[in-house]
Amino acid sequence: MLGSHDLALFAVTVLVVNATPGVDLMFTLVSTLRGGVRAGLAAAAGIGAGCVVHTLAAAFGLAALLAASSAAFNAVKWAGAAYLLWLTFGMLRQGLRGGAAPGVTAPSPAAPARSAWALFRQGFLINVLNPKVALFFLALLPQFIAGDAPNKALAFLFLGAWFVVQGFAFLAGFVLLVAPLRRWQPRPALTRGLHLAGAGLFALLAARLALAARP
Repeated sequence: MLGSHDLALFAVTVLVVNATPGVDLMFTLVSTLRGGVRAGLAAAAGIGAGCVVHTLAAAFGLAALLAASSAAFNAVKWAGAAYLLWLTFGMLRQGLRGGAAPGVTAPSPAAPARSAWALFRQGFLINVLNPKVALFFLALLPQFIAGDAPNKALAFLFLGAWFVVQGFAFLAGFVLLVAPLRRWQPRPALTRGLHLAGAGLFALLAARLALAARP
């Protein structure tokens, strides 16, 4: 279809990739536990939008620049690590300051929309500023494109769109699965501990990204 092949294998591969714990999955989990289904879906949508950018980059050769240029790869890598550290600082501040458990304080009517937009932006930036995702797209998609495909860019776009749709569906299902856990209201000390644990997780992910070497 559109110059692609082995779509069943591609779908299984995408499922395995989406189910592997990483920064995208962890950000969606944290967002859902802190803000509920709306927040989790907003984070997932932002991640999906980031994958759209990577699809376009792979289709039109921009990802090849990251594979060929150490300077370009490092620039994107350090920008992504810095953004993760900024998120880490925010969670660390919340953990040290303490506060009520998620869902205790009723937000203002305008707060959910702003929160959802902020989480969408965060998910988008986390995904876009990860050069490993760009290189993953560049390495994975060509394996499912026929050598005699008449329009390889179109095949890239088709497979990328498949990845985005299936990835968002997986994250949406994940959000619905973990959202009921918010009904359990932990003690304030445990809430602070969860914030601190989340900060540690994002700091670890930032370190992994900063230390990532260009393939």
